[in-house]
Amino acid sequence: MSDADVRTPAQIEADIKRRRDQLAETLDEIGVRVHPKTIVGDAKAKVAASVDNSLGRAYVGVNRFVSDVKGQLVTEEGAPRIERIVPVALVAVGLVGLLVVGSRRRSS
Repeated sequence: MSDADVRTPAQIEADIKRRRDQLAETLDEIGVRVHPKTIVGDAKAKVAASVDNSLGRAYVGVNRFVSDVKGQLVTEEGAPRIERIVPVALVAVGLVGLLVVGSRRRSS
């Protein structure tokens, strides 16, 4: 063994203390990661992100649909297209009428 490989007791104690501190820090970090509150919080965050993503896609889809319908019922200048609005309104009134008649038959 050379003189460079020989360590003093103080150096060995300092090395042991440093490793003990590293181990304590690692164990603390593991404790935080496996704590039920941390696990639940991570799960909530994943669900919230998924819901936000789904709602965002749904919003874009609905917005696109509304824009398409509006494009069919309104001219580029913003004037209503009566020739398209009247048939849609008649169909809507007919469907509501059928629902009302159907609900009255069931309750009788």
